[in-house]
Amino acid sequence: MGLDSLYLKQEREAKWRAELRKQTKNKDRMLIERVSMPELEPEVRVNYQDREVNSGLTREMAMQEAVRCMDCANPTCIEGCPVSINIPKFIKNIERGEIQQAASVLKETSALPAVCGRVCPQEKQCEAQCFYVQKLNKPAVAIGHLERFAADFERESGEMSIPETAKSNGIKVATVGSGPAALSFAGDMVKKGYDVTVFEALHEIGGVLKYGIPEFRLPNKIVDKELENLQKMGVHFETNFIVGRTASFDDLKEQGFQAFFIGSGAGLPRFMSIPGENYNGILSSNEYLTRVNLMGAQYEETDTPVLHGKRVAVIGGGNTAMDSVRTALRLGAEKAMIVYRRSEEEMPARIEEIKHAKEEGVEFHNLCNPLEYYGDENGRVSGMKLIRMQLGEPDASGRRRPVPMEGSEFEMEVDLVIVAVGVSPNPLVPSSLKELKVTKWGTIVVDEAKMQSSIPEMFAGGDIVRGGATVILAMGDGRRAAEKMDHFLQEKYAVN
Repeated sequence: MGLDSLYLKQEREAKWRAELRKQTKNKDRMLIERVSMPELEPEVRVNYQDREVNSGLTREMAMQEAVRCMDCANPTCIEGCPVSINIPKFIKNIERGEIQQAASVLKETSALPAVCGRVCPQEKQCEAQCFYVQKLNKPAVAIGHLERFAADFERESGEMSIPETAKSNGIKVATVGSGPAALSFAGDMVKKGYDVTVFEALHEIGGVLKYGIPEFRLPNKIVDKELENLQKMGVHFETNFIVGRTASFDDLKEQGFQAFFIGSGAGLPRFMSIPGENYNGILSSNEYLTRVNLMGAQYEETDTPVLHGKRVAVIGGGNTAMDSVRTALRLGAEKAMIVYRRSEEEMPARIEEIKHAKEEGVEFHNLCNPLEYYGDENGRVSGMKLIRMQLGEPDASGRRRPVPMEGSEFEMEVDLVIVAVGVSPNPLVPSSLKELKVTKWGTIVVDEAKMQSSIPEMFAGGDIVRGGATVILAMGDGRRAAEKMDHFLQEKYAVN
């Protein structure tokens, strides 16, 4: 799945790239300061659920940032990319003003470049491996911002390139779920000539991209455009279709499907099992975000309006917690708080998300953990008891374990609590396939090199395997599964 070193070398030696390297001396490239992403002002953006915070680079900003890239002979940035984008090639195309070509390079290996440019943790992946970080102790080239720029530029130009697909081989394959792992898998398989159908239980395609990420971070129209591209490549989409209920796997096999990719995600919310957790006004982040992002629940006139709170506490420190607390602010909360049992340094949320939350007025109560919830006479949550924590020795994740401080309990008034302490895998597929091996946590067991399950024609990836992952890691799983399923089917059916 990764890019061959000989191929990368040949691409780098292309005449246009060699000339581009000569145009600017490396010492001059190093003097250019990293670009800053333009943003909507906090006092404006908190009033809108559907206005994107980051507004994107201008062409001039992007081309200037692209000059910073050294076009390294050994591009370590690619090693940090789970979908193996040819990063120097797309960036050098931006530097020379060939933006459409840059977008085409992205789509060679990524099914969702406009999405990834917005929500991927580049600072922990490709940018962490950048020459500037590794060797110069300077800010990385803004790879994520440039990816977003190229994808947006192409979309807004109205001239979207469609990746080439091989001649149809007539073999039908299916994906269960339509999140990033499934879409990445579908994009790669249709390129290889397979007849691909994506089955989605909800009424909209996109999985967590649609229900889990608010529009101020990832507008639905961006996701829809990426999906449209996949449709033009030949991917079929079926909504309101629950594999295991609407039709069984045996039913689908009878319809001619030869192999399956399970990308059904981890949509089962987790709670903390503490007293009072069943009071009205205590929601999972899954329910809260799904109802707002996908069902318009913030509007009173909808069939299922969501509860609004004036004093809202979100329990957790990941991106989902940040999305929830920032959504609560936009829905009118006077006080929106993060309650997290570790320190800010241990928060799994992206640095950018924490920064945006602070700018918008979110209060952070770190090193605190809820012990109990209180309710009013109507059964609605009205307060909670918390305990202060201190950090002890590192746990299995490498983060220092939070330890309760005896006698440090205190109370806090709240009228809405959103619990964002993690998710569990969707149990529907494993429960309908008794021969499928799963872990004690309910995740599907796969051969990590192949993403193949205990049922040979069934592959899986994303949250249903990892239990919780980033969009880009899920996409990497999808690409790896497509490569290995292709090998499996070629061997089984002697596909030409």
